[in-house]
Amino acid sequence: MASHLQDAHLPSDTESDDSSDEHERTAAFLLLVLQQAALHQAQDRAAHRAYLTRHDLLPHPRRQTPFQQVLTGEVDRAYIATMGLDVKTFKRLLSAGFEVAWNTTPIPRSEVAPSSEPRPHQRSLDAAGGLGLLLYWLNSTMIDKTLSQLFALVPSTITRYREFALHLLLRTLRHIPEGRILWPKDDEFAQLRDLVVACHPLLNGAFGSVDGLNLPTATSSDERWQNAQYNGWLHGHFTSNVLVFSASGELIHAAINAPGSWHDARVASKVYEQLEIKTPEGFYLAADTAFPHNRCTLKSKIRTPLKSGARATQQELQFTDQLVSYRQSAEWGMRAIQGSFGCLRLPLDANDASARHLLLETIFRLHQIRVRLVGINQLKNVYEPIWTETKELKHVWRNLQTMLFPEIRRADRVAQFHYVVVDE
Repeated sequence: MASHLQDAHLPSDTESDDSSDEHERTAAFLLLVLQQAALHQAQDRAAHRAYLTRHDLLPHPRRQTPFQQVLTGEVDRAYIATMGLDVKTFKRLLSAGFEVAWNTTPIPRSEVAPSSEPRPHQRSLDAAGGLGLLLYWLNSTMIDKTLSQLFALVPSTITRYREFALHLLLRTLRHIPEGRILWPKDDEFAQLRDLVVACHPLLNGAFGSVDGLNLPTATSSDERWQNAQYNGWLHGHFTSNVLVFSASGELIHAAINAPGSWHDARVASKVYEQLEIKTPEGFYLAADTAFPHNRCTLKSKIRTPLKSGARATQQELQFTDQLVSYRQSAEWGMRAIQGSFGCLRLPLDANDASARHLLLETIFRLHQIRVRLVGINQLKNVYEPIWTETKELKHVWRNLQTMLFPEIRRADRVAQFHYVVVDE
């Protein structure tokens, strides 16, 4: 009986094997069902995604692309319209160090050691293509999808080449004279003053103008940085910069990449130092009434228009009128930068201060290149002394001044509140 009971409750070896096989078949079937479901889900997701692959683009990035058509055409008009530089200046940057750096520096990649041997001939773009890609991006608001079609590169390659080229270009601009940002020395103050006085005789001593530039910045995931970049006056997140332009249109100082909550006085601390230590007596910068200059040592180094309610003589009002006109040169300089470099219209990266600094310094040094080599310089065109060399040209300048500054005078809502003191 005991033996019979044992046979009834314990399966035989054959029955045990059959049960195991059935479980394996069930598990395999369930796994197949899950795999099919995942495949259908991926296909459905891919059908609704918009992206470019290598097969969607032109076959050869170094041949027969829209960019290569502009590059090989070597027409100044086309170069300036797309890259902001003429043909000669583009080649100057290549020969000044960019091309050598492109061919001798490995592109940073996570799977490649930094000390690895560069292979420029295996890259999709040569040095001219890398520089062109970066300049296209800096001078426009193009998204990577558009750049991909112009350069026949997938977006991931666009991003990698652009960041690589940005570092190389800044390195090049720092080492060539045309890209430097320098405070005037010795006789240069008098030369810049003469440019101003030729147009505004009462501004004897003015050699430049200063103003703040606030650039839109994305909100940060870090609450501390988000608060630091919020500008209560402008009701938004910004990166603050203070720029000083000479009468020749060049930048002579740039304080960049400060949090948007900082006051101009704090951002401009280095400007104050330059004025106090490196600027001779009798020379000053033109600024607007909001620019802080309360230090005793700065009152003669920064001149601003009269404020509302101020008592002034007729001569002081004439001085203010010319100062307002000349201070507009800072606005022209700002517009030259923001209008040329379209990427500044897009919010800057809030979480990467070093990337913002890299971008801003490159742009401001490129502005120097455009002014000095390309000749795109509204300030110099206006403040050339040739306008006042003869009686006839003085008349031309007066007419030109009337055309250039009427909007400035109409917008000057403070002047109507000045109290004129008449000398007896």
